[in-house]
Amino acid sequence: MGTDGATLSAGGDAVAIYDTTLRDGAQQQGVSFTVEDKLAIIALLDELGAAYIEAGWPGAIPKDTELFARARELDLATARLVAFGSTCRPGAHAAEDPGLRALLDSGADVITLVAKSDPRHVERALRTTLEENLRMVADSTALLVGADREAMVDLEHFFDGLGRQADGAYGIEVALAAARAGAGAVIACDTNGGALPGVIAGSVARLRRALDAAGHPDCVVGIHTHDDSGLAVAGAMAAVEAGARQVQGCVNGMGERTGNAELLTIIANLELKTRFTALPGDEAERARRLVELSRISRSVGEIANRAPSTRQAYVGAKAFAHKAGLHASAIRVDPDFYQHVDPARVGNTMSMLVSEMAGRASIELKARELGIDTSGEGDVLGRVAEAVKAREAAGYAYDAADGSFELLLRHALGELPDYFRVESWQASVRAAPAGADRFLPVDGSTLTQAEATVRLHAGGRRFAVLGEGNGPVNALDAALCDALAEVYPEIRAFELTDYKVRILDAERGTRSIIRVLIDLTDGERTWSTVGVGTDIVEATWEALTDGHVVGLLRAGVAPR
Repeated sequence: MGTDGATLSAGGDAVAIYDTTLRDGAQQQGVSFTVEDKLAIIALLDELGAAYIEAGWPGAIPKDTELFARARELDLATARLVAFGSTCRPGAHAAEDPGLRALLDSGADVITLVAKSDPRHVERALRTTLEENLRMVADSTALLVGADREAMVDLEHFFDGLGRQADGAYGIEVALAAARAGAGAVIACDTNGGALPGVIAGSVARLRRALDAAGHPDCVVGIHTHDDSGLAVAGAMAAVEAGARQVQGCVNGMGERTGNAELLTIIANLELKTRFTALPGDEAERARRLVELSRISRSVGEIANRAPSTRQAYVGAKAFAHKAGLHASAIRVDPDFYQHVDPARVGNTMSMLVSEMAGRASIELKARELGIDTSGEGDVLGRVAEAVKAREAAGYAYDAADGSFELLLRHALGELPDYFRVESWQASVRAAPAGADRFLPVDGSTLTQAEATVRLHAGGRRFAVLGEGNGPVNALDAALCDALAEVYPEIRAFELTDYKVRILDAERGTRSIIRVLIDLTDGERTWSTVGVGTDIVEATWEALTDGHVVGLLRAGVAPR
């Protein structure tokens, strides 16, 4: 499992990236990684250039025991796998502790132990003395070092402990006990996520000075922050400035409660905005790895079945999205006027969000993004801008539906292909069969069934198709696809991946205006369309038909 990658250094400008997505990140509600999931994420993190990957707790979790057994055959380029565990129990010798034995048996050549550093937790949670806790830390660390393993110690509740004591000395004593026993790193943990960046910086600096004064200048100080105060990344950055040379965090900010520090954001901040380096290699190699950030974010999110936030710093789909017309005018002159970095450096792209704020500049930039030439079309741009404003006043939302905007623009330019013509459509819902329990269907099936009829003309032919489904939306989608696939078989690859309904004027009750947003994909591209109406099915039909036209356009299909 070992590599020839970079090792920890207590000084200099290199910061070791320590990923804990597979252990701490897996504590997020709804996240459960299989062994195969973890192996796939390990490969991604190694490709990115993480120095350490904390893969789990062998001995305590059967899946993690299996993972480390299989990981012995991994050939990692930059990363070293870390096994996580705890110190020996109070009153027990480390050599006889089954948990520590399991960590050694895992084959991991790097092991991180969690240790209490807040006196309150030692005395009330562990129910032992402060002296015994120091003995546990030293004995456990020495056992690992004696077995030729790199040992690190997480100082749990470090900042809470320092702030609660008169002299704040105990957390430092725990760190020194670990360092004297041979720990390569001690990690200051903001376990509850409540410490402010200034407090973190001061405490990390104090810890660094204490290690140096005690004759342990080579023992690295690390930082582990949680986002309960919305300051996890800020706290980690402050710690690096104060002397931390290892940063722990999770991809996409995964983790329990509000999550851990978002590791990709920290990497980008360190590489692009400071003198520090977070990735291995020379400048060109680090730049190549940095471009992979957005892809890594999406890939890990897909494996975890948790889509990253579109507003996530650097890598989010909307991280470089611009909406206001004033911004668009400046961006047309120079994109850097309203962007803190070039999105291409982190594998992302700039996008224009067209809305009621849009002017000609916004329309022109969005057209360019869509690959549509609007040079010399000033009048068209003006008409489209006015149309967008009028239609958004009626309930449309083009900033969330780039596909519908493309159709609007192509129609204004006279470039909208005529793929099909709808003659009529209808949808109906059948009630549950007599006697069915509408609160608890014992067979797990839906209580209602729907059918839809679509009549349309395409390819010189007329089609009348009946579709069935688990509701009118599903039935309409099925009927529309069945009808069009006779002429455009490419449509079989289209899949509806998201469906959102918004009531725009709730005070009107059942007479309200409804907006429907749908996302479609063909497996390679994803696009969004919008429909508006007084009826949810009517609005859905508009979004669906637009969505299929956009899909054919983006697949390069000509009318038949």
